[in-house]
Amino acid sequence: MSSLEIITSDALDGVQHGFFTRKGGASSGVFEGLNCGLGSTDQADIVTINRSRAAGALGLAPAEMCSVYQVHSADVVAVSVPPESEPPKADALVTDQPGLGLVILTADCQPVLFSDRKAGVIGAAHAGWKGAIGGILEQTLTAMEALGARREDITAVIGPTISQRAYEVGPEFFEDFLAEDQSNARFFANGEGDRYLFDLPAFGLHRLREAGAGHAEWTRHCTYSDPERFYSYRRSVHRKEADYGRLISMIRL
Repeated sequence: MSSLEIITSDALDGVQHGFFTRKGGASSGVFEGLNCGLGSTDQADIVTINRSRAAGALGLAPAEMCSVYQVHSADVVAVSVPPESEPPKADALVTDQPGLGLVILTADCQPVLFSDRKAGVIGAAHAGWKGAIGGILEQTLTAMEALGARREDITAVIGPTISQRAYEVGPEFFEDFLAEDQSNARFFANGEGDRYLFDLPAFGLHRLREAGAGHAEWTRHCTYSDPERFYSYRRSVHRKEADYGRLISMIRL
């Protein structure tokens, strides 16, 4: 078994966390590596092995992993015990309970891990463009405050996500963002023809900082441009692959 590769952030120092790459997993084919997506067409038993390896890397049992059925919403779930049934439909989790791993799966969207070390409150969010413009990041901060966190003490780190140079969008996408706020034009660059290049992590950082997070940063890893380390939905479409793996990000007290 090859070893797992885990990206961490000094900003979250003191809280166990990790943005896992695809290295060190048991999957093969287009899923080669640490595919942790039970919703993929990969073999379920292999995905379970991969998730178990990720949990073990953070000192957790698989049963202590808490996840949600991600639907690009602005809904946040507060968890206090390991899940016993199907995960709820939401796109972020928060907790103040030690020993629970908050799990987010991505393949271009932003995985965002949150921590208020002083209050002992953590969070994890899945923020694609739809969730980000819909308020998932702000709602995660609010849900952490409900557990005793202070917004100015919260650190938020965006993990590997698609970068601007790889994220081409159409004019309708651009217009939707301008309709929300004219100043959103700053997150777009001109592409070829009528296309634009959207800066998702810059938009995520902007939303976090505007919402009053104490510290926000991006690890500066692009999922699309590094196929050896990351899965990418958009890259899989361009390559006409049948499916794609999901990267796991996790944080625990």
